[in-house]
Amino acid sequence: MKTDIEIAQSIELKPIVDVVEKLGISYDDLELYGKYKAKLSFDKIRAVESNPVGKLILVTAINNTCW
Repeated sequence: MKTDIEIAQSIELKPIVDVVEKLGISYDDLELYGKYKAKLSFDKIRAVESNPVGKLILVTAINNTCW
């Protein structure tokens, strides 16, 4: 079984604007953090919270630290 890092390194990253475009999320709804990461605006989250179908998954990051 592959580790998480092996899985992550085995694929080619796609720019986040290309990914969210397929989901119907506009560029104006994003706060970009480089080419591959972004946050959704709070307004966009509020706009879709009443949708009956689908799921919202919020992801946080973990900073690597040196011991």
